[in-house]
Amino acid sequence: MGEKETEMLALFLSSSTYPALSSLSRSVTLDLARRTTLSALTMSMNLRTHAFAGNPLKSKTPKSTDPFSPTSAFESLKALIPVIPNQPTVSPDFKVLPFSKGRPLVFSSGGDATTTPIWHLGWISLADCKVLLASCGADLREDSLVYLGPKVEEDLVYWAVDLAEDGVVSELGGRKLCFVELRTLMVAADWADQHAMDELAIAGHARALLEWHNVSRFCGSCGGVTVPREAGRRKQCSNETCKKRVYPRVDPVVIMLVIDRENDRALLSRQSRFVPRMWSCLAGFIEPGESLEEAVRRETWEETGIEVGEVVYHSSQPWPVGPSSMPCQLMVGFFAYAKTVDINVDKEELEDAQWHCREDVKKALDVAEYRKAQRTAAAKIEQMCKGVERSQSLSTDFNLESGELAPMFIPGPFAIAHHLISAWVDQAPGNVQPKQQAGVSLSSL
Repeated sequence: MGEKETEMLALFLSSSTYPALSSLSRSVTLDLARRTTLSALTMSMNLRTHAFAGNPLKSKTPKSTDPFSPTSAFESLKALIPVIPNQPTVSPDFKVLPFSKGRPLVFSSGGDATTTPIWHLGWISLADCKVLLASCGADLREDSLVYLGPKVEEDLVYWAVDLAEDGVVSELGGRKLCFVELRTLMVAADWADQHAMDELAIAGHARALLEWHNVSRFCGSCGGVTVPREAGRRKQCSNETCKKRVYPRVDPVVIMLVIDRENDRALLSRQSRFVPRMWSCLAGFIEPGESLEEAVRRETWEETGIEVGEVVYHSSQPWPVGPSSMPCQLMVGFFAYAKTVDINVDKEELEDAQWHCREDVKKALDVAEYRKAQRTAAAKIEQMCKGVERSQSLSTDFNLESGELAPMFIPGPFAIAHHLISAWVDQAPGNVQPKQQAGVSLSSL
C-alpha cells in the first residue's frame, strides 16, 4: 500500500461521516494501515451496517395516503390481480420475490476466469408470479403476497411470496435462476459492495416475514385461524369473539466476547454444530424479566462458570438465518469483563471453551481466507443456477497458504461475532474502546 493510499485509508476510517463504524475504524493508525491491505482491513473492521441490517426498503414507512404505503399498494394489488395478464400500466409498479422453503429466488452474473460471480435477487412481475404459483397448484391472491417496501425513485413497490411446495424456476427472461439458502447467499455476498449488502438485507427481511406467517397460522389465545392484515405486516385472529392482533416475532439474543483484562485474553467457545476448527463468542437467548446485562452474566456463568462484572454494548445485528421456528433473531453484542477465570464448561451447551491470547486470535483472523470463502460460495450459486449442484464445506477454505489446516478460525465479516473479536484484537490491551467514541457501559452491579 502506497503512502497516498495509506493516508486516504486513514482519513476514511477517522471520518465523522461514518459515525456507526466500529471502534476499530476510529483508532486505526497510519502504522497499522501501512501494514494492512485494504481488503484485509475491510474484513476486520465493523461495516457501516452489519449483514442483514440497513434494508433500503425499510428506511421510511410511507403514510397511509401515499400510493407507496402498504394500505394504498394493497388496494392497487387487489384491483390488478383479477385482470392479469391484461392489467393496465400502473404507478407504482410491483415486483415480487418468490421463496421456496425459506430460500429466495436468485440468479448469478459476471463470473469468468478472472472475476467472481455476483448473485442478484430474482424479482419477477405479477404476471410471472401468477404463472409460477399456478405451476405449484396455487392461485395468486392479494393475501398471498407480503409487502416489503418501496423504492420511490424507481416507482416500484416490492413484495414477497412463499410457494407452498418446492418451486422450480430454471429460466425466466433469459436468466437462469434457482432457489438458494439464505445462509449461502450471506457467505457469498461481497461485504464491500453496498448493493450486495442491500440485497442481502432485503432477502433477510422477506424470509423473516414469510417464515413468521408460516408459524403463526393459528391464534395463540383461542386457536382460531389468523388472517393477514396491513398487506401482511401483521395478522389477526378470524374468530369474531377474539380478533387478537399478532405482530412479527423477534427473538433477542445476547452475544458477548468475554475478556480477561489482567492476562489480555478472550474467551472463545465451540458448539458441536460448528464446522471444524471454528471458534466464536458465547451467546444465549434473553429470558422474560431479564435485562440485557443480566442475560450476559447469566449465560456466561451457565455455559462456562465464569463470573462477569462490567458489560459494554458494542452493536446489534438482525439474524434471519436461524430455524424457521424463530424467524428472526436480534443479536445484541457486548464486551463482558471477567471477574473470575476458571472455566467449567456446560457440555450440554458447549463442546469446549478456552481462553485465547490476543496474538493467537489475531493470527486466526489473519490466516483465514474470508475472501476465498466468499468466492467459493459465489461460484457455488452460479453452478446451482446452471443446474450443477456443488457440495463443499466452506471450512476447507480457511487453510494456510501452505495448504495446511489453520488451527482455528473466526466467523467471517457477515457475523457480529467477527466484529466483536476483531475490535478487541485491534485495540490496546485492556481497552476495546477508542477515546473518541466511548461505548455504553452498563451497570457492573
